[in-house]
Amino acid sequence: MTDEEHTKPAARSFLSCATEVARLMDLGDAADVPEARRARHLAHAVREPLLERAHLPEEFFAPLLAAAVYDPDPSFCRWFVEPAVYVFGRRRVMTALLGYLRTGTDAEQAGAKRAWYCAHVPLRADRSPAYAPGGSRDPALDESRDVRDQWREALQGSVM
Repeated sequence: MTDEEHTKPAARSFLSCATEVARLMDLGDAADVPEARRARHLAHAVREPLLERAHLPEEFFAPLLAAAVYDPDPSFCRWFVEPAVYVFGRRRVMTALLGYLRTGTDAEQAGAKRAWYCAHVPLRADRSPAYAPGGSRDPALDESRDVRDQWREALQGSVM
């Protein structure tokens, strides 16, 4: 496979992931935007609406994580990780990223590593309505010490 063949499917994968998240948000597919910029356009379009939601249906979880993992820009994968952490919890997000690290393709493993950094986003009640009134949330959603230990073990195992 040539470098061009390898890069094109990766870009298409991010586009398909961003398109799926936008579809779930009922935001359309941005067909009028040039394909080279469409994925980033869709990512930008979903960012604020995702953070404004206190709850997301279960069907959002996998597409959000896939978009974060396939986003080629480490500065922007947070746009998908952050709302997932707020709504579904840091533990669940980190566990899914650990799955990508353990069983994903090389590109997915690299994307999981980029997204892992974003999964440590500080949680603030004023940032998301996912908090209960009074700024509280179930601490079990965010307890992730054991997952962090598993992540470190998986990284050490991949180096050998």
